[in-house]
Amino acid sequence: VQLVESGGGLVQAGASLKLSCVVSGGTFSSYRMGWFRQAPGKEREFVSFVSRSGVAATYYADSVKGRFTISRDNAKNTVYLQMNSLKPEDTAVYYCAAQTSIRMSYATRSSYDYWGQGTQVTVSS
Repeated sequence: VQLVESGGGLVQAGASLKLSCVVSGGTFSSYRMGWFRQAPGKEREFVSFVSRSGVAATYYADSVKGRFTISRDNAKNTVYLQMNSLKPEDTAVYYCAAQTSIRMSYATRSSYDYWGQGTQVTVSS
């Protein structure tokens, strides 16, 4: 299974970006998907989660709630993260990850089986 993120870049505070993560080599529609991020010198942290259908459940970290939206297109094997009203503190490498079976947690790194290589998001003030 391979995950490839794209869509990162350098933007000013208040701008928007949409990240994409294409999954290949597996059954995307059976995976629960998450986005994490890692800022320099910090631990990788949970950002958002979406259920297999994209409708049953979505969850967000408090720091991004109301600004970020996760979605998926099972026909395109792709999960998205729409990021609005970006802040300098959103600067990080963003990773998508796949859960291939039901886990107790959606917010811990260890509950995911596959990871992408990450895409850099930099927000200037």
